Amino acid sequence: MTTRQLLQIAFSSGRTGSGPATWGQRAIWDAVRQLPPADAPRYNIATAAPLDPGLPLPVLLTALQQLLHLHDSLHTRLLPDESGCLRQVVDGEGLLDVHLQPAEEHDGHEDHEDREDHEEPAELGARLHEELAAQAFDTATQWPLRIGAVTAGGLVRHISLVLSHTAVDGTGMGRLVADLSALCLGSSPEELAELRAPARQPLEEAEFQNSERGLRRDAGARTQFVRKLRLGPARLFPPAAAQPGRFPNAVLRSPALPRAVERVAARHRVSTGSVLLAATAAMTARLAGSTEAVLNVVVNNRFLPELANAVSVVAGDGLFHLPDATAEFGEIVRRTHAAAIGTYRHAYYDKLALAAEIDQLTAEGVRLADRSCVFNDTRELLPATADPGGDRTTLSWPVEFEPRPGLTYALDALQTADALSLAMTADPSVLPRSAMERFLYGVEELILTEADAGTTPEVDPAAPGPADHA
Repeated sequence: MTTRQLLQIAFSSGRTGSGPATWGQRAIWDAVRQLPPADAPRYNIATAAPLDPGLPLPVLLTALQQLLHLHDSLHTRLLPDESGCLRQVVDGEGLLDVHLQPAEEHDGHEDHEDREDHEEPAELGARLHEELAAQAFDTATQWPLRIGAVTAGGLVRHISLVLSHTAVDGTGMGRLVADLSALCLGSSPEELAELRAPARQPLEEAEFQNSERGLRRDAGARTQFVRKLRLGPARLFPPAAAQPGRFPNAVLRSPALPRAVERVAARHRVSTGSVLLAATAAMTARLAGSTEAVLNVVVNNRFLPELANAVSVVAGDGLFHLPDATAEFGEIVRRTHAAAIGTYRHAYYDKLALAAEIDQLTAEGVRLADRSCVFNDTRELLPATADPGGDRTTLSWPVEFEPRPGLTYALDALQTADALSLAMTADPSVLPRSAMERFLYGVEELILTEADAGTTPEVDPAAPGPADHA
C-alpha cells in the first residue's frame, strides 16, 4: 500500500468573531462532554461516497477552501470562558487537514495474485472513512471538519467527510454536501450564498437567541413542551422484567412503502412525514396496551425562514402527544398531522434550560410524561449505506448497541434508492426482538392497507415536512 499523505489547505480572509454558543452547540457539547472519551466519536456526523469517474485533486481542494468561506461553522471552535459559559470562536484564518490515501496504480502486467493484493479505491476509502470517523474532536483547539480522499490515476476516487456534531446536524450535512458538489462543478461561492439565502451563521443565530424576540420564543416553546409533559402518561410500556442487555437494531426494508406513503398522504391531504409518524404512534399504543402515545420527535427546524439553509446544528426535540391512538388509521393520520404542526413549531428552544426545568419538576414530584420513545424521519438525508436492492420486504438485524439509559426505542425512517427503510433500536427487556418485528411489520401493514383503500390527487406540496437526524 502506498504511504498516506497529509495535505493542508490554507484558509485566510474569512469571517471572524466570538460570542456565546448557540442552543444547539451547547446541547451537543454538553452531551459529548459527559461521555467516556471512547464514546465521544459516536456523536460525529459523517458521510462518504465514491467519485466516478473521479475529480481532479486541485478542484476538490479549491472547493473545500471556498466551502470554509461559505459556512462559519466549519472554522469555529468552542471553549468555556472564565465563568464556565460556552463560547464560539470563529477563526478568520488557519489550516484544514486533508488525509490523502493514494491507491496503487495497475500497469496491466501484474499477475493475478499481485492484482488481488491491490485494494480498490472504494475499499481504501471505506477503511479511511472508518478511521477518521472513529476519532473525537477537540472543539477547543480543532476545527470541526475532517476530510479524507483516495486518489487513483491523478483523480480523487473516494471522499470522506467527518464533522463534529457541534458544527452540523443531519440536515446541515446534506446542505454541506450539496454545496461542496456545486462548488466542484463550477458554481461560485457568491452564487451559492445568494441561492442558499437565508442561511443564518452561528454567531448570528446566537445573537438572535439572546435577543428579546429569541428569549420569548425559547420561553414559549419550553412552556408548550412542559404542558404536554404534564398531560401525557408517565409510562407507556410496563416496567422491564429484567436488566437490559445490548440493544438490538432491526432494519425493515420495504420497496412498497415509498409510494404507499405518498398515496396515504394525498388521500388525507397531509405530509408524508405525518403518515409515518401516525403509524409509529399507532403501533406504539398497540404494543404498549395503551390508548395514547407520546413520542420524542427529532425536528430539523429548517421551516424557520432564517434557518432554511443553515449548515449548523439547529435540529431540536419536539414532544408529540396523541391522546387517542387506537382510532381508525385514517383518522389517526389526520389528527397526527394537526398535532404535529404544533410539535414542529415548538421544537426550537434552549435544550439545557428545558432539562434544568424538567429536573426541578421531577424533584418536586410532578408527574411527567414518558419520553423514552424517539422518532426521527431522516429521508431527506443522504443514504447511509448502499441499497441492497430487491422488490420484497426484508427484515435484518445488522448490529447491537450498548444499553442506552432512558430509551425504550428509537425509530429512524431512512431513504434508500428504491425503498423506504425503518431502523429500530430498542431495549430488549421492554421490547424483545419478536415485539420489534411486530412493530415494524405493523407500521408497514397500516400504511399499505390505507394506501389500498383508495386513490386520490397528488400530495399537497404546502403540507409541512417532518423531522431530521440530530
